[in-house]
Order: sequence, then structure tokens, then C-alpha cells
Amino acid sequence: MRKLIVSEFLTADGVMEAPNEWHGPYFDDDMARTVSAQMAATDALLLGRVTYEGFAAAWPEMIDEPGGAHMNGVAKYVVSRTLDKAEWNNSTVIGADPVEAITRLKEQDGADITVAGSATLVQWLLGKGLVDEVELLIDPVVVGRGKRLFQDGLPTTALKVVSSEMFGSGVHHVVYAPQHA
Repeated sequence: MRKLIVSEFLTADGVMEAPNEWHGPYFDDDMARTVSAQMAATDALLLGRVTYEGFAAAWPEMIDEPGGAHMNGVAKYVVSRTLDKAEWNNSTVIGADPVEAITRLKEQDGADITVAGSATLVQWLLGKGLVDEVELLIDPVVVGRGKRLFQDGLPTTALKVVSSEMFGSGVHHVVYAPQHA
């Protein structure tokens, strides 16, 4: 069975929005190693519509950048009630019965499925008990504004630390497993 892994860059105050504005100084060899390992372990992305549209507008132009081949080549599944079709290479819209569709994806043969960005989707997935791991790369910076990954309204979710390491840049890499009731 494939794992569904939420993988996010965060600030110390929990902001996930616009990592291009605050993450750069913390990307070092440890980060490159970790991100490369994440990509190597996955063969699919699960995204919300807003993140999908942002990625689809940017990544096709970055095919030769680090991660570009992976991002453009993997299967992409978009959970959306409003998107009719997805034009980016290897993309499929999940509109009707997303719980069943995601459960079937997890039951298929293959590597892990990564959720990146997509805060609304992440909260929904956690609430439905579909997340197997939450992998956070927490930068030692407070930005004081922006969309937070875990917002009001999320049901209480107990987490168990699977692994934790501190990078030389001060980034805390922590992996949690939700403790489903």
C-alpha cells in the first residue's frame, strides 16, 4: 500500500505561504539531500486546485531546474469541485467522491504520494484520516503573516514523531505519523 505524505516548508510561526520569500537562505546540502530523497520515494502528487494551478503555471518552464523533471513527469491528481480538466502533463482531476478516489490511489502499486502546498486539502485529508505522514521542513524564521498550514477548525489530531533532525542551517526536519483513533 502506498503512503500519502504531506510534505511542507514552514516558518517557525507555521506559515507555508510564499516560501520563495523566506526559504532561500535555508536551502543547503542537507535540504537538497532531503528533498531529493522525498522526490525519489514518490511517483505521484496530490494537490488542491490553487496549488495545482500555481505549479502548472511555473513548473513546465523549469524543466531543467532541480526537481523540474520530477515535477513535470510524475502523475498529478487534483482535488477540485470547480476544475473540469487539468492541462499539465500527467494530470487528472478528482472531483466526485475524493475519499474513494484517494483510497483507491493508496491501494494501487507504486511509490508514495506527496501532498505539497494545498493547506485546505491537507486539513481535509487529516480530517478524513487519509494522511499517513506529515513531513515538515521548519525554517528558523518568523514572518508574522501569511497562510498557515494548520488553521482553525481542524479537528484535534494526535501525532507521533517518526524521525527528527536538525540541519546546519537551523532547519528542523520532522516527520510525524497521525495517530488515528
